[in-house]
Amino acid sequence: MHEGCSGSFETGRQIVDKVRMMGFSSQFMPVPLQVKCGQCGKEFEMETFEASCTHCGSVHGVTPATPLTRRAL
Repeated sequence: MHEGCSGSFETGRQIVDKVRMMGFSSQFMPVPLQVKCGQCGKEFEMETFEASCTHCGSVHGVTPATPLTRRAL
């Protein structure tokens, strides 16, 4: 894991901002994830490091160093 991905984030906004700053927001993850939206509670498939809930549009992000770690969502 390179410097910067291992940061401690307090909010989802900080994660999305970091993913954008690193230039990974539209990059595909190694494995798509089924994610439960933190806003509406419905599940959607997250294929890129930044994705919007298909039900309510809420933005979600995961850092490239942790896409397979549930805790990162």
